[in-house]
Amino acid sequence: MNFYFMTPHLFKPLLQVLCGLLCFAGAGLVMAQTSRLDRVLQNKELRACIWPEYYSITYRNPKTRELSGIDIELTQELAKELGVKLRYVDSNFSQLFDALEQDRCDVATHAIGITPERTARLQFTQPYLRSGLFAVTLKNKEGPQSWESLDQPGRVIAVAAGTLMENVMSKSLKKARLVKVQAPGTREQEVLSGRADAFMTDYPYSLRMIDLTDWAAVIAAPQNMPTTEYAYAMAKGDNSLLLKVDAFLSTVKKDGRLLQFAKQHNLEPIVVLK
Repeated sequence: MNFYFMTPHLFKPLLQVLCGLLCFAGAGLVMAQTSRLDRVLQNKELRACIWPEYYSITYRNPKTRELSGIDIELTQELAKELGVKLRYVDSNFSQLFDALEQDRCDVATHAIGITPERTARLQFTQPYLRSGLFAVTLKNKEGPQSWESLDQPGRVIAVAAGTLMENVMSKSLKKARLVKVQAPGTREQEVLSGRADAFMTDYPYSLRMIDLTDWAAVIAAPQNMPTTEYAYAMAKGDNSLLLKVDAFLSTVKKDGRLLQFAKQHNLEPIVVLK
């Protein structure tokens, strides 16, 4: 197009369109250059994904609706350090990838077990907890009474879909049948109904079964079984927020706050301080 011969009444609208396009492109460039940490600071809000069924970790009391757990304590401290408000986003392990990759939350803060499958898609802070496996079954019932009696013909073992127990038990069970429970179903229902002989969980959730039920018996895995380290997880890409949260975890390990919160929620046996 020859701008030299363009009449004034055509040139002005075209100039406005070009300016608009340049402004739009400039705004997009600024947004693209805004780091994950900068966005949190600018919005003055940290969105933390939690699983509100995770006893001692991020547990919502069904009567009072109040949240408690080590990760509730830690995220409140983190938000204070960042100078932002905290917004909890309900999630679970089967929604973990979508919640982070679809930007529903900035960080998953419900003791995410570090596994190769998750590491391939997410980035993790340093670990702050480490847990082995526990089986939960019925008291006073003919059934599994030891770890060795779990993997037997005719046994049914339940796991929550998306948890690290699903992957571990899929590989380790040779004779028993594995049932993967999807929400709104629960592992507890599978055992109480008789559809499963036991369900697999970790140390924090085993505390829930001991503290809040009168029917559960807990069987710990042998000491030679592998343990899993837990950390906070974020979507891959920009690591500015990851570095900030990682530095925060280093600080609370050194100044005693992590151990203090672990003791408050009976998690001292699995806390990672180095």
